[in-house]
Amino acid sequence: SGLLSRLQISAPTLRTLSSSKSFSQNIPSCLWKLGRLNHVAIAVPDLEKAQSLYKDVLGAQVSETVALPEHGVYTVFVELGNTKLELLHPLGEKSPIASFLQKNKTGGMHHICIEVDDIKAAMTELKKKKIRILSEEPKIGAHGKPVIFLHPKDCHGVLVELEQA
Repeated sequence: SGLLSRLQISAPTLRTLSSSKSFSQNIPSCLWKLGRLNHVAIAVPDLEKAQSLYKDVLGAQVSETVALPEHGVYTVFVELGNTKLELLHPLGEKSPIASFLQKNKTGGMHHICIEVDDIKAAMTELKKKKIRILSEEPKIGAHGKPVIFLHPKDCHGVLVELEQA
């Protein structure tokens, strides 16, 4: 009676929430639009080992290693069909990934990347909403498109990258 009755009571409530139009009406309209999840980035202490896991063990399509000196990282993309994983490894001692790996020796999730249709409008509006952006201007990211990073303390502990779609 305990769990089953609680599930039966909560099921209609869930249906109401999922079909409720008022829920989406509470979201203010923006001059820019959030798009799809582009990738989840994972910092790895051993890039070759990580590439091998996804390619040889899990059978994924894995890109070649690309150096991004402006960001202080080596990147490898793992294709997943609906999104990608980005494997990050330090490039130089001042790499943000090097400091991340000092705190997380075995690696771990570093950031998520979400596409936006207008990165400049997003920056303007997010600044007005007191969301800290970690650079004054967008930088060119791994896909050759402008990107910005949002401060994790303003995003519930998650480093969020926004990429121009």
